[in-house]
Amino acid sequence: MTAPTAAGLDFFGRQERVRRLSIRLVLLFLVAVLGIVLTVDLVVVVAIGAQEQPIDQLVPLVALVSIATLTAIALAALTRTAQLRGGGGVVARGLGGVLVPPDTTDPQLRRLRNVVEEMAIASGVSVPAVYVLPHEPGINAFAAGWSTGDAAIAVTRGALERLNRDELQGVIAHEFSHVVNGDMRLNIRLMGLLFGILFLTVIGRILLRSGAFGGRRGRDGGRNPLPFIGLGLLVVGFVGVLAGRLIQAAVSRQREYLADVSAVQFTRQTAGLVGALKKIGGVAEGSTMRTPRSDEVGHMLFGAGKRLHGLFATHPPLAKRIKVLDPSFDPAQLAELHRRWTARPPSGLAEDAARGLREPGVVEAVVPAGQIVAQIGAQSPDSYHRAQAILARIPEPLRERAHHPDTALPLVLGLLMSGDPEVRAAQHTAVAQRYGQAVADAALREAEALVGLDPLVRLPLAELAFPALRQRPPADREIVLDAVDALVRADERVSVFEYCLSRLLRRELYESVHPPSGWRVTGRGDTLAANADAVLTLLAVLAQAGHESADRAERAFQAGLRRALPDRVVGFHPAERGVTALEDVWVPLDGLAPAEKERLVQAAVDVISADRELTVTELELLRTICALLHCPLPPLAVPA
Repeated sequence: MTAPTAAGLDFFGRQERVRRLSIRLVLLFLVAVLGIVLTVDLVVVVAIGAQEQPIDQLVPLVALVSIATLTAIALAALTRTAQLRGGGGVVARGLGGVLVPPDTTDPQLRRLRNVVEEMAIASGVSVPAVYVLPHEPGINAFAAGWSTGDAAIAVTRGALERLNRDELQGVIAHEFSHVVNGDMRLNIRLMGLLFGILFLTVIGRILLRSGAFGGRRGRDGGRNPLPFIGLGLLVVGFVGVLAGRLIQAAVSRQREYLADVSAVQFTRQTAGLVGALKKIGGVAEGSTMRTPRSDEVGHMLFGAGKRLHGLFATHPPLAKRIKVLDPSFDPAQLAELHRRWTARPPSGLAEDAARGLREPGVVEAVVPAGQIVAQIGAQSPDSYHRAQAILARIPEPLRERAHHPDTALPLVLGLLMSGDPEVRAAQHTAVAQRYGQAVADAALREAEALVGLDPLVRLPLAELAFPALRQRPPADREIVLDAVDALVRADERVSVFEYCLSRLLRRELYESVHPPSGWRVTGRGDTLAANADAVLTLLAVLAQAGHESADRAERAFQAGLRRALPDRVVGFHPAERGVTALEDVWVPLDGLAPAEKERLVQAAVDVISADRELTVTELELLRTICALLHCPLPPLAVPA
């Protein structure tokens, strides 16, 4: 099997690939289910003795059995999928995962959170929930969730203890590739479908037991068919599971190659990821998972959860994965590393201490307008360095308060406090009515502490606080959104920054409670022409927000229109509701086909770059547009 490369495969191309793969996966499972139904019919016919049954009785019986089998598989798959509706956290907790609090002071956990936050900002996605599997000594990790808004990344205790920072960074970059490229939704669908097929074996065991306890003969003195049907279902279920595992393994192997290459491109160094893979091959535990559910999640793990070979292997051979990244690698090294680390297992923190952590300084860079679309979903080292530079410009006390559930709320509210004394007084009253005087006063203090904060780091600071806000009870999250709306509308107008922060927060908290866990695929195939009104609104708001003069706004609007709807002749008309007019565009535009969505984002870039200047306001609005269209945009600039 040839290992794919990430070169030339852009975000929208990968989205289209995942979309086609999802459809093909469903078709393959339907074929497998059809084969299972026919086999069950055959088993039932043999079990009851078809030669003794008249045909007019046999046909209705076979139809009834077919319907019952299909219903059992469908209900089991739907039930399992519904159980996973809570997103990635449900998967992680189901495997024994423990949530890592944002304000943790444990050195290993703090290092993990820092790496995840850097990757999230560099990828242009929400900071996912972070879990540790404390009872798993092997080196492994996975990303799970229906979307970036409810994603979770989990690592094993073995990964925390054995990997140094570069290696952990490589593993997390690998998992972020799955987050950004839409693999997570496919993974959860796989879990549901596999469980549906596996459910037949459960029914088979029940029938076998009922037959064993009920005797060998039926009530009429004939032979009891239940044990035979149960045995047949066990065989059929086993065959179905094998078919499912084959599909699961084939899908997983190709994606693991691509995620490896993407991680190396992201971090601009192979040593980290190669080192992690070598440690999997060298330590005694490898990547093995102890949980009995490792089969169910094998396709989403960083390393193989079980030692499977051939067609059933969910991951490419370890030596081959390393060889793709490091052509000079000799597989004999793994045996030597195994001998060394069996006697003395490696310690990641000790390795970091011995060589010192390499933290890059502040980088001044702006992505040229012509390269912005290529940055979407692209895990590049430049975006990672820009993310580190942005985090370095956020004062440590602010970062610490963003991580704690009790202080994150006043911090976010402080970001929305107005500089006008009258408006600020009204905002203070609004917060006090909802959360009391103490929280309102804390929000005022945060507003004072935020004076002078570089505008480029305002949204990243808010996004650091989102995971802490997600930990609040669901009912309280509604109050948080109500308080944010009250602050935004206190002066009866909504600025671009206020809209961007409040809209991103609303998406974050809403999807954490109501993840988009249906079978709808983002980018279902709609066209720009079919959603022309939404496209025109988006372009008009962008032109209005970034250009004060009507002439410049008109030129910017026409630049975007030529890209998105070249056959339309429309003049620029400012949106009467300002930036809030965008509320009408998110649902139709999120359904665009990947290629159409790519053209829309390029049109948006044409609008904001028409005057060859990119302002903070335009960058914040473009970042929000891309986030709500599920096109994660890495940071494009950093503070000087």
